[in-house]
Amino acid sequence: MSEKEKGTNNSRFREIISVLRKHNITHGISPKKLRLIMEDLGPTFVKIGQIMALHSDILPKAYCDELMELCTDARPMPFEEAVSVIDESYGRSWKKVFASIEETPIGSASIAQVHRAVLKSGEEVVVKIQRKGIYEMMARDIDFIRKAIKLMPPISLKGMADFDLVLDELWSVTRDEMNFLTEASNIEEFARRNKDVNFVQTPVLYQQYTTVHVLVMEYIDGCGIDEKEKLLEDGYDLKEIGSKLVDNYIKQVMDDGFFHADPHSGNVKIRDGKIVWIDMGMMGRLTEHDREMITLAIEGVALNDVGLILKAVLGLGEFKERPEQRKLYEDIEGLLLKYGSTDMGKINVAEVMTDLMEVMKENKIMMPHGLTMLARGLTHMEGVLSNIAPDINMVEIARARLAADFLHNFNFKKELRNTGRSLLKSVRKMIDLPSMTTDLMDEFMKGQSKVNLDLRVSKDLAFLLRRLVRNIVMGLWVMALLISSSIICTTDMTPKFMGIPALGAFGYLMAVVIMIYVFVKHIFSRK
Repeated sequence: MSEKEKGTNNSRFREIISVLRKHNITHGISPKKLRLIMEDLGPTFVKIGQIMALHSDILPKAYCDELMELCTDARPMPFEEAVSVIDESYGRSWKKVFASIEETPIGSASIAQVHRAVLKSGEEVVVKIQRKGIYEMMARDIDFIRKAIKLMPPISLKGMADFDLVLDELWSVTRDEMNFLTEASNIEEFARRNKDVNFVQTPVLYQQYTTVHVLVMEYIDGCGIDEKEKLLEDGYDLKEIGSKLVDNYIKQVMDDGFFHADPHSGNVKIRDGKIVWIDMGMMGRLTEHDREMITLAIEGVALNDVGLILKAVLGLGEFKERPEQRKLYEDIEGLLLKYGSTDMGKINVAEVMTDLMEVMKENKIMMPHGLTMLARGLTHMEGVLSNIAPDINMVEIARARLAADFLHNFNFKKELRNTGRSLLKSVRKMIDLPSMTTDLMDEFMKGQSKVNLDLRVSKDLAFLLRRLVRNIVMGLWVMALLISSSIICTTDMTPKFMGIPALGAFGYLMAVVIMIYVFVKHIFSRK
């Protein structure tokens, strides 16, 4: 490491310590304090907070809700620095490509900022420019955090979340966001998948002017989806817009498995009667298996069927250890009790998803990355809907779409073939059932049958049994020491201590020590 790098690292270390002292970190961390610390520490920590906000499966809900409020606005870099990034990316002056670029950015975030511009050919565009040195800065910060985590005391946020998981996910997501060619690819894929949806548009991408650090696309002059008054003035039906928005989002999730993971109001515009999705830097993906399991979970909530939801959770989850199925079943049953009497048209799908993730967290089941991004997206969608069309419910639209897709894609021959196979298997098992029962009873009468039981106990009972066995063993040790020491004391064995054999005295001493240990352990035990 060069002297310059050491100096930079030391300076950053002092800056971090200064922020932590400012917020009295030694007095504990509340959700709000954590958010303020993240904002003061800069882009890397803001991104960490945004990733952590997705993980209500590993972080308490209060912290997730607060981290969702993280301010993404950042101080813009000087215009001269911004155009120098363009010059370096193009290998020529920006004036060779653009007729003009507005000096004041229309948006500035932790990784990039956006300027309006006009191409030499006359098209109005926006230019997304990556901050100079942001990759190196974030790489350095993440490496520093990894080292710092190893020094954290057990009683801290370290016990709440798997920070290694969060940092791995952060670096993966951030690297994708910092490669604008990935975002360009996302725009093209999104446009291709939605080309047949008449009411959806994406900005035109100028691929020839897009590099790793610079992205150029069409300027969208429509109004934001949350500008209710302006939309009403222009003659739009807010309920129709809300319904189409949700319908398209459900299509992205359930049909395409490729969805906008950050659909807040700033990323959705209305122009010429069409919904325009912008900013494809953060996109979510779901496998066909994930989508099947999500559909199964929706059916489980609709039918109040614990078994279906249990199957979906076990199919979706990533396991650190084998879950206790009885507890998981009871937790899902408790979840259904909350929504069981609620009409499907009144269920808040984002709230259901959050509650389901809470159940998974309680049972030490990790959510796949695509699902945590979906939870974030659904939360944003619910926020947009509550503003423009609060009467619309996502569950009703999702259920209608799933029913339509089922009827449209239903393969009668395939389903008949699968049903026939299942029926044949069932018939064969029914034929074999009487003979199997006879064999079982015959073995039982001859005393040849065996029963294998897989018994599981709760953690509290297991702890109680361990302590009971330990105390019994300790008692046997004390009894053995007392008896053996008493026998030795009746002899004339040397050496002696205070007139009795030293070995016997040592045995008495050990018995007393063990009794004191058991007594103290009993007094101070938390159980």
